Amino acid sequence: METKVVSVDNAVDTKGSYERAVDILRSGGVVAFPTETVYGLGAIATNEQAVQKIFEAKGRPSDNPLIVHIGNKEDVKKYAVGITADAEKLMEEFWPGPLTLVFNKIPGIVAPNVTPGVETVGIRMPNHPVALCLLRELGQPLAAPSANRSGKPSPTEATHVYEDLSGLIPLILDGGQTGVGVESTVLDMTIVPPVILRPGGATQEMIEAVIGPVETAANDTASEAPRSPGMKYLHYAPEAPLFVISQDEEEIRIAVDTLQNEGKKVAVIGPDEFNVSNADWYFAVGPIYDNEAMATNLYRAIRKCDFTSADIILAVETDLNGYGVAVMNRLTKASEGKRYSN
Repeated sequence: METKVVSVDNAVDTKGSYERAVDILRSGGVVAFPTETVYGLGAIATNEQAVQKIFEAKGRPSDNPLIVHIGNKEDVKKYAVGITADAEKLMEEFWPGPLTLVFNKIPGIVAPNVTPGVETVGIRMPNHPVALCLLRELGQPLAAPSANRSGKPSPTEATHVYEDLSGLIPLILDGGQTGVGVESTVLDMTIVPPVILRPGGATQEMIEAVIGPVETAANDTASEAPRSPGMKYLHYAPEAPLFVISQDEEEIRIAVDTLQNEGKKVAVIGPDEFNVSNADWYFAVGPIYDNEAMATNLYRAIRKCDFTSADIILAVETDLNGYGVAVMNRLTKASEGKRYSN
């Protein structure tokens, strides 16, 4: 299969590009498109055979649920029940935006492989002009996980999608680099108080400012059907093993020396201010303690490591303020919980 990449920015006439994407989707195909968080791989959420193509292209486990993307707030009532007053407040505040809300689903509408093993469905309205235009031109919901091979870092640029899925999907809509850089927050609204199943682009502090206290879930165990993507499986991992390391510049330099003395090549992902000149590669992700910048740049840095010959990657931890929770969630997943200590 040939994979076409088509630019869809405001400076050029893109009507034909959207028409082609809509035609592919309506005929049961898949299309990659940008959202404000990461690039998604979409199929019509009510078409089971189309949704299956997402799992096949990504190599995604069949019990890993997908998020349903809609183009208008009112559409949520076509697919979900139990929409509370708090949910209405959150939709008013965050939609369009990086917040997925989990509701009880209306039976028999969303394809069963979108929500395998559960009676709930996660829905969001993305805040990206390309995603919204595509959804509104299509007039149907899109099931869309990140547009990467399963387990790899999520794509924040069209080139990342092409690296992973070239030859596996027909079309990538290139809308430039995404802004948020990590996936949406997933909030389970079927529980009181609501529970964050996956931290992301809407922080706990932001949510609590609107509806009051929410809780944070532990990851699902292997025996349970996950209620949200990102809970059960290895995610976001580069080719070389990744270890989280303390935010201590001297400790990092010592770690690099130690590993190099063992014959290893070392890549480091860390803040702009650190001077780790002995590392074989250093990928800066933003100013220290600027967790929003780190979230934006993290996946790009992890992917850059795959273009090196690094034997090991050291990723500098951050605090848990704001976006830091989402950043550390992704680093913990990418490292499978491994930490490096001298």
